[in-house]
Amino acid sequence: MSNPEAVKIENKVDEMGTLLTITVAKEDMGKIIGKAGEAIQAIRRLIHQWGMTYQSRISIKISEPLLK
Repeated sequence: MSNPEAVKIENKVDEMGTLLTITVAKEDMGKIIGKAGEAIQAIRRLIHQWGMTYQSRISIKISEPLLK
């Protein structure tokens, strides 16, 4: 990460489960997504398995970074 202080993770819990929203600096978006989406898919698989352990549905959303 070239700008780790810009990473922000918010969670929202409702009847559908938990939604984690990840916001990063624009220059770090590619690092989170990875080549052909491999990095974010790996993160999603880990979070999904963790959620299954605790009988909870967890989803991940990457939000568009705000332009400054």
